[in-house]
Amino acid sequence: MRLGNTPDRFGPVTRALHWATALIVLAAIGVGYWLAYSEFSLALLKYYGLHKTLGITVLALTGLRLVWHRITAPPRPLPTGTAWKDRLAALVHKGFYVLLIAMPLSGWVAGSATGIDTVIFNRWTLPAIAPVDEGWEKAGFIIHGLTAKLLVAAIALHLGGVLVRALLQRDGTLKRMWAG
Repeated sequence: MRLGNTPDRFGPVTRALHWATALIVLAAIGVGYWLAYSEFSLALLKYYGLHKTLGITVLALTGLRLVWHRITAPPRPLPTGTAWKDRLAALVHKGFYVLLIAMPLSGWVAGSATGIDTVIFNRWTLPAIAPVDEGWEKAGFIIHGLTAKLLVAAIALHLGGVLVRALLQRDGTLKRMWAG
């Protein structure tokens, strides 16, 4: 079995990275929004740890995916037949990478600035990447919240494009990412 991509097909590693990232992002967003609208209590600390673990995992998977795509380039997108749709799809895909890096990093900065350790998998403490400082904390959480909203918008655009291409155009785009 070929692990890499071909000019026409996504390989199994690319597909696994895509779907793992997607599931973990959805979980992180769900836990994050729940925490953001919950009254803080010590009983929630384990969920903050879960959220941080999910976020750092997304950051690691995104980095791995970028390296993997340097090793084996993904196939070119199938054209939609409409230039603005092709440009929008390319912009959303590039935006995903920016957001999937900026969002966990801004959360890590914000968490570091609170002075609370970033512990992942209930086991490893990551180094602080920002000084304990109210300004850093506030800026980090503002960026984290903004990137969360942008990521949800990008996901909605992405899913909308997937549904149009799968149900109306039936061009095989979804099949390429699902089964290669």
